[in-house]
Amino acid sequence: MTKVIKVIALSSLLASSAAYAVSTAACAGCHGQHFEKVAMGKSKVVKDMSEADILVALKGYKAGTYGGAMKGLMAGQVAKLSDADMKAIASSIKGGAAVATDKATEHAAAAAVSQAKVIDINEKVCAPERINKEDLGNKKEVTESTLGLRKADLYSEDTVKPVAADFNRPAPGSSTKFERAYVNAPPMIPHSVEGLLPITKDNNQCLGCHMPDVAKGVGATPIPATHFTNYRPETVLKNGELVKEGKKVGIAKGEMGNVSDIKLAKVKKLNHLYQGRFNCSQCHAPQAKIDTAVGNTFKPDFGEGNELKAHSSLADAMNEGVK
Repeated sequence: MTKVIKVIALSSLLASSAAYAVSTAACAGCHGQHFEKVAMGKSKVVKDMSEADILVALKGYKAGTYGGAMKGLMAGQVAKLSDADMKAIASSIKGGAAVATDKATEHAAAAAVSQAKVIDINEKVCAPERINKEDLGNKKEVTESTLGLRKADLYSEDTVKPVAADFNRPAPGSSTKFERAYVNAPPMIPHSVEGLLPITKDNNQCLGCHMPDVAKGVGATPIPATHFTNYRPETVLKNGELVKEGKKVGIAKGEMGNVSDIKLAKVKKLNHLYQGRFNCSQCHAPQAKIDTAVGNTFKPDFGEGNELKAHSSLADAMNEGVK
C-alpha cells in the first residue's frame, strides 16, 4: 500500500502554543515521537533544526515564502498563529516536546490495522451464511434472544454490554480510507481527530488537507463541488411579505410554505467553502471496525467499473426526482 503522509510540519494542527505542547499525538505518524522522521520523505528532520530555523520556517509558511508543494497546506495551519505563538512553539519543540510513549505506540499500532487500499467496514455483512443464520423466517421458533438486537433475553440486563468500539486511528495522512457505504455517502473519517475538534466557522483544520487544490498532493479526499455551492433559495422579508426567489409566498396569510421546495433555482457557485457546510463532523464521523448488529442484503451500486466509489456525483444528481 502506498502511504501518503500529510506534512503536519511544525505548527501541528493547533492554534495555540499551549495546546500544541501537550497534544502532539497527531504529529507522531509524520514526524515521529521525537520529531525524528522525514515527513512524507520531503521535510527536514525537525529535531535537527535549531530553534531559530524552526521559527523562520513557521513565519515563512505564514508569509507564503517558505516550503515547496506543502506551502499552501501549511499556510492554513499557521494562519492564526501570532509571532509569540510561533516563538513558543519553536521553543517547545527544542525543549523536548514529544508524544508520550503510550500515544506513540497507540498510533503505530493503529497504522498497521490494514494493508488494504480501503477498509470495508461492512465486510461480510451481506454474507449468505450470515443472512441465512439470522433470517427469522427460517426459524421454527423465534426466541427473545434472537429477536432483539442485543442477542440476549429480557432478563439479562446485568450481562448485556455494548460492543466495545476502539476509535484510535493513525494520524492524518497515514491512515487507510474507509469504503463508502453507498453512492454519494459522506466519506467517513479514517484518521485520528485529536486536535481537530471542535470545528468552527473560524477554525476548520480539515480544510488544510481536503481543499481540492491541496488534497491530491497529500492523498486526501477532496471536498466536492456541492460544498462550494449555495443551493438555498434566496428568501427575504420585504414589505411585510416573505419573498422566495422573487416570488411572494404569502406570509401575511399564514401561507409561508416550504422554503426548500424550489428546484435548485439560481444556484450560486462560490470560490470558497459554503458556510452552511462548515461543520464537517455533522456528516463525516470517525469510525470503528466492529461487526454490525445484524446482517443485511443491501448491496450498493457504484456504477460501471465502480467509478462512483472514489468520488461524489451529487452535484450532477441533485435534481433527480424533483418535478
